[in-house]
Amino acid sequence: MWQQYLQQIQHGDIKALARCISLVENQVEGHERLLQLLPPSTTPVIGITGPPGAGKSTLVDALIGHITGEGKKAGVLCVDPSSPFNSGALLGDRIRMSEWYTNPNVYIRSLASRGSLGGLHPKIIEISDLLKAARFDYVIVETVGVGQSEIEIAGLADCTVVVLVPESGDDVQTMKAGLMEIADIFVVNKADRPDAAVFMKNLRGMLAPAFNTRRIPVPVIKTVASQKTGITQLMEAIAESLAQQKNRDKKYWLLAEKAYYLITQKKMVGVKKSFLKTQIEKAGKDFNLYRFIQQF
Repeated sequence: MWQQYLQQIQHGDIKALARCISLVENQVEGHERLLQLLPPSTTPVIGITGPPGAGKSTLVDALIGHITGEGKKAGVLCVDPSSPFNSGALLGDRIRMSEWYTNPNVYIRSLASRGSLGGLHPKIIEISDLLKAARFDYVIVETVGVGQSEIEIAGLADCTVVVLVPESGDDVQTMKAGLMEIADIFVVNKADRPDAAVFMKNLRGMLAPAFNTRRIPVPVIKTVASQKTGITQLMEAIAESLAQQKNRDKKYWLLAEKAYYLITQKKMVGVKKSFLKTQIEKAGKDFNLYRFIQQF
């Protein structure tokens, strides 16, 4: 059964892909077998992150247009904030990308973050690997954009694009340390706004060798995604970043990060917060947190 599913995915069966994502997302019994059958893939994962309101969805929409314009295929995972009532995706309609839903070269899936602090979905690694098996030319992952904790995307993406706007000065100061570490490319979107040139200058100053220990300079690309301006330059920067990584050990750190995350998830299977709360309540006044955790 799982082998059949994999063959269908590899032959471009979108219905089979959608079904398998749901099986993995809901942890249906036996889904691990499907994941273990996945072949190695060189499909790059592009992470799009940044603070709320930076125009990430509009930028992704423009990137899809560029990719399909070159006759290539794109798989897109949009991780949305969760509803506090049913854990569903609040922005699941993705109105900005609606024109692509019937395009055979594009697959878009909205996922709820389900309370994940890193702005991603708990099964994002597995789901992105399913998309890679479907032989898309690019897999794009757009995060919720939840401030400092959005650095989690660095453990998933081959190329991380951090999207900012000219008014992001205070955000950059707040997130500076994390952003410097994770960003392969900075995008200053809505660059037709006032003070864009000043913000670009200040951002490049922060990325100067005197303040940044990275050997390879981080490019800063100016875009107006709503007008498709600067998208070609951004795709060129992404291609260059991916090419440079072939000569770096980031690929192996990336796999180590994914392995660590998946092992941690596996070890925590069966440990539910509701159960912990009940056991803590039973312990009463004699409760000691450190003795308590020894039993797990």
